[in-house]
Amino acid sequence: MTSTKVSPGLFQNVLMNYLISQARTVESSLNRAIAALLGRNERLASEVFFTEPRINEMEIVIDEHATRMLGQGNLQDVDLRLIVATIKINNDLERMGDLAVNLSENAISLAGMQQVQVPPELEPMTVAVRAMVSKCLGSLIYQNADLAVQVLESDDTVDQYRDRLFETLLIGIGENSAHAAPNLQFVLASRHLERVADHATNIAEDILFWVRGLEVRHGRARQLEAQPANAASTGA
Repeated sequence: MTSTKVSPGLFQNVLMNYLISQARTVESSLNRAIAALLGRNERLASEVFFTEPRINEMEIVIDEHATRMLGQGNLQDVDLRLIVATIKINNDLERMGDLAVNLSENAISLAGMQQVQVPPELEPMTVAVRAMVSKCLGSLIYQNADLAVQVLESDDTVDQYRDRLFETLLIGIGENSAHAAPNLQFVLASRHLERVADHATNIAEDILFWVRGLEVRHGRARQLEAQPANAASTGA
């Protein structure tokens, strides 16, 4: 019985469709979790819990498909970079899905508390994080290195929001011990948001590796300055 060889191009298209679908699902879950957090909305938070199993199952499907693509052989360098990047991006997306669940748990805890004041720094921090995730998705769909670079440049902004938020929350606890419980939930939520931004940064780095063949982790992003704008690799 002769096995049928599937063209690498077909495998690549299927793999990309799976990955984009996963990214859209994770982005939707994160958006619900953030809205639930800001509005202390238990209904929205519960919707995030229902989405998590789908994200976990899709992670397995994507990894299996990437492994099968490796077994096809006759792959160009860009195909191999796509497979490596996909496996890493897939893991980061799954972790972002987990963080959406964590944020939803914070929202539910806050919903059960009285006289909760949402810190003013939280909403702009969520806007910055959502923008990073949205740009990641755009970079993935359009294989756009410029959007990926914008994500890398945004990470420090999220860290600055986190630092200001921590300071505000700690001062609030010192001034009124009744604020300790809700402020702790906001501290945890800000940490989860920071981690979402970190995973978005990881994804942007992996997209640059795939599209340009450029390694930008661990402070090597300045290599981008020497990279021509039209140097997106298509297989070299």
